[in-house]
Amino acid sequence: MSRIGNKVITVPAGVTVSQDGENITVKGPKGELTRHFAPEIKMSQEGSEITMTRPDDSYKAIHGTSRANLNNMIIGVTEGFTKKLTLVGVGYRAAKQGTNLVLNVGYSHPVEMPAPKGIEIDVPSNTEINISGISKQKVGEFAADVRAVRSPEPYKGKGIRYVDEYVRRKEGKTGK
Repeated sequence: MSRIGNKVITVPAGVTVSQDGENITVKGPKGELTRHFAPEIKMSQEGSEITMTRPDDSYKAIHGTSRANLNNMIIGVTEGFTKKLTLVGVGYRAAKQGTNLVLNVGYSHPVEMPAPKGIEIDVPSNTEINISGISKQKVGEFAADVRAVRSPEPYKGKGIRYVDEYVRRKEGKTGK
């Protein structure tokens, strides 16, 4: 039994969900998202509740994934998603120039990263970065790309990390 796939999705007021063949479009106050879904998974909407159904047990995995993706689309157009990163290291700093994110993280040159369409970058201080948007996948992917510029190392803990990330520290070499 798919526990996630069988959950009912509640559509808040101000959000419309429409299906065009295998594509589902969600419109809300923050924007509009469209996604292709597997043709075997059927969506049925009754009032403000949506249920996803599958033909048989061979589609269990895609059933739960489809339901989670549709739920994330609805959350995205109503509330949006945010990832927060922090820079740890002497001289490490971030700045925003236009729509680009400029990182000085110990390389001989600053690293410029243009923001993808639909992603907003906010730099409240020179060691904090907030990435937000309506698509959970795009926000998470861009945050992972920013973190990959200088991922945290285990000896001194320097690098770019998520705010709630724990970096396991190592002891290093021991003397004789």
